[in-house]
Amino acid sequence: MLEKIKSLLREIEDLKATNAEELEALRIKYLSKKGEISTLMNDFRNVASEQKREVGKLLNELKTNTQDKINELKDRFENTQTFDENVDLTRTAYPIDLGTRHPISIVKKEICDIFARLGFSIAEGPEIEDDWHVFSSLNFAADHPARDMQDTFFIQHHPDILLRTHTSSVQTRVMEQQQPPIRIICPGRVYRNEAISYRAHCFFHQVEALYIDKNVSFTDLKQALLFFAKELFGANTNIRLRPSYFPFTEPSAEMDISCNLCGGKGCPFCKYTGWVEILGCGMVDPNVLDNCGIDSNVYSGYALGMGIERITNLKYQVKDLRMFSENDIRFLRQFESAN
Repeated sequence: MLEKIKSLLREIEDLKATNAEELEALRIKYLSKKGEISTLMNDFRNVASEQKREVGKLLNELKTNTQDKINELKDRFENTQTFDENVDLTRTAYPIDLGTRHPISIVKKEICDIFARLGFSIAEGPEIEDDWHVFSSLNFAADHPARDMQDTFFIQHHPDILLRTHTSSVQTRVMEQQQPPIRIICPGRVYRNEAISYRAHCFFHQVEALYIDKNVSFTDLKQALLFFAKELFGANTNIRLRPSYFPFTEPSAEMDISCNLCGGKGCPFCKYTGWVEILGCGMVDPNVLDNCGIDSNVYSGYALGMGIERITNLKYQVKDLRMFSENDIRFLRQFESAN
């Protein structure tokens, strides 16, 4: 029995555990009621009288050393900190400023949310398009000025491939693939070959809407526009429609809203007219419906489109379009509270 105790004393000195489960297994092995030390305690009664003093001393030492070893290993686990390997420990301890959405993204989401409440779903399409979807299917004549190199970015050596000049190309793709009822809104970036200035840029963002079904009328369009204007600019906003011309709608109109700065009384922003233009609209031309495989004798519809930069200017009075694409942090921080 003495040899067994001495062997366990040496074994206890080398105990190791890499986790709490292994440590608990060691405790059960040595200190539980059915463990190694308890077994030796039960056998102590069989030890000869002349050896009881020596064996008892070693047995108590074994129990004490085992308990101390288990406690030592336990303390190591409790005092050890674990680190997430994905945490960058070299990162500064100072607070890092949170980012914010771009003003264009803020306004685009707001516009899309308003039309979503009218039942419109979002549709998207490619920015590199062909002539059919951008121009021909939308009733643009072969000699229309928009086809000129001064207005459109054409892909070199591919005269029929271009960067889309409006998101109406998404509408034609949807009409080709889906029969009415169609109720979609098409947000996206568009490109035009224009000189960059505070008023214009070679790329900008649009949101266009299309609704096609049986018995759709201009009254439906007007009600949708009035709802949109009041939701975006406030309940006191008024609208007016002026006759206009677009190849893909007939009749066509441009919509003005009462100036949200002066309330329609007249100010430098609205050029003292009390009105500010925000979008173009109209009833879808029957030729466009027929070009896309929709029977114009059965279905009718309306379309509208607006520049997101234009709307953002009205909401936040940004006077230089170039600021939207320059990533100036001083400019972007002004929109932190608008998220």
